[in-house]
Amino acid sequence: MPNFASAVADGQDEGFAMFDNFVYSGNDDFYNSNPLPGPSSFYNPILPGWNSDPSICRAGDDYFMVTSTFSYFPGVPLFHSKDLLNWKQVGYVLDRPSQLPLDGQKTSEGIFAPAISYNPNNKTFYMITTNIRLGNFFVKTKDPFGEWSDPIRLPDVGGIDPSFFFDDNGKAYIVNNDAPEGPAEYDGHRAIKVREFDVATDKTVGPTKVLVNKGVHPEDKPIWIEGPHMYKINGKYYLMDAEGGTSDMHSEVIFRSDSPFGPFVPAKQNPILTQRHLPADRPNPVTCAGHADLVQTPEGDWYAVFLACRPYDGKSENLGRETFLMPVRWNADGFPYITEGNETVPLVSEVKGATRGNDVTFGNFTYKDDFSSAELDLGWFSLRAPASTFCSLSKNKGYLTMPCIDVKASEMKTPALVTRRISHHKFECSTRLTFSPAQAGDKAGLMLYKDENHQYLLCVVKTNDGRQVEVLKVSDGGAEEVMAFSPINNDNNDISLKVTSDGPTFSFHYSKNGNDWETLKTGVDAYYLTTRNAGGFTGTTIGLYTSSK
Repeated sequence: MPNFASAVADGQDEGFAMFDNFVYSGNDDFYNSNPLPGPSSFYNPILPGWNSDPSICRAGDDYFMVTSTFSYFPGVPLFHSKDLLNWKQVGYVLDRPSQLPLDGQKTSEGIFAPAISYNPNNKTFYMITTNIRLGNFFVKTKDPFGEWSDPIRLPDVGGIDPSFFFDDNGKAYIVNNDAPEGPAEYDGHRAIKVREFDVATDKTVGPTKVLVNKGVHPEDKPIWIEGPHMYKINGKYYLMDAEGGTSDMHSEVIFRSDSPFGPFVPAKQNPILTQRHLPADRPNPVTCAGHADLVQTPEGDWYAVFLACRPYDGKSENLGRETFLMPVRWNADGFPYITEGNETVPLVSEVKGATRGNDVTFGNFTYKDDFSSAELDLGWFSLRAPASTFCSLSKNKGYLTMPCIDVKASEMKTPALVTRRISHHKFECSTRLTFSPAQAGDKAGLMLYKDENHQYLLCVVKTNDGRQVEVLKVSDGGAEEVMAFSPINNDNNDISLKVTSDGPTFSFHYSKNGNDWETLKTGVDAYYLTTRNAGGFTGTTIGLYTSSK
């Protein structure tokens, strides 16, 4: 394996791949055939591609939103908006190894369900979450665009999905999902608990109290009450939770009380958001809707962000759980709701009074990177540790340079993989690289990554007889199946690689001159990488990969 630091210093290029561009272009049919009707309209999902477990808060005119990242680094992307319509990623909350220890964790472990809150009593932002191997913690800052604190552990808060609630009387509370009092009566039997939090000492105080046991209808044995958020609205305390598991039976439910310690009474209209009862063959289905958070505009209107999925065949998707935005309505009983009856989650909606800009997060878009910047764009991430541990933007100006290290993406280590979310069913993604492999087994190319055991790789590989371009399928334990290959002998070591998708299938192409494309393999089953098949909580990503194994 090349020594990365010494090779960078002495200018060595053998065993390194130099990627000089990356182009991703989405081309979904719905966006092409349904132009947005007005300046305040937008496409759902507002954060397309895997952006699960959204949480939102407002401070003055500023909205901030975060989503889950599990075992990717950096952790917890931070999005900012002035109007709920135009969003921009402005950084990551967890961007230092001291904040984000992920060694040995599976792709779908790591950071679960971050919740962002603003405490107007001390003008401080808080992000609280679970590192699934290490427990619950929070970080805080006065400046969300700047640096967040190191983790402050919460050893007395168990379970997952903690969330802060800051009352207008200066008191603070943490609500969370946890095991019930006494033995669980069935698989998925959980409870929502609350405990007071002392802002001055950053510690919990007083006893823990169960607010919800099982769910809205305990007699029906509801599963996975989780993702709690508490709000105070017109003098009443509202507790909103996800219920039913984060797959097809997902939903959102709500309760109300006169005290943050309850008792909480469920709304008769529950669930206030779900798509689980709708026909599977409906056009452009949105499924798995739930895990919501509410925010109020300065004008007094309410909106919800929540996760949902867009399957390409009614049940399977590579996009993961995406972030949707919808206006909130209120019923005669004084409860908020997002959908009712047979309403579907709309793929086109609007934010009243906002004006759509030119650079939005949704719809069909093209992303290009020529790696001319000093740092990687915020949309890139790696697994378990910073990308700077294995790649360089300065070694060769205008290139992302990556060594062939002796780690595979099937290992629970940090492979040389720099990757991004897939945001469309139909897309085209390409890169051009210069690659002079040092030894047999060295490889570099484009990887479709779901988890340690589900990957496709289009790459250049050094063999005992020369070099070839291959399509590899990676399965359990890192086993590799060569699905297609073609010898290449171009003298300048330059090659272009391209992956295309029509939703159900992928196709893999290469070019020796950057213009004339040859098809290596078509009709490769996308179902293999879907959550339906592979499980887990993340969507499929696509990115640049090297390895010597």
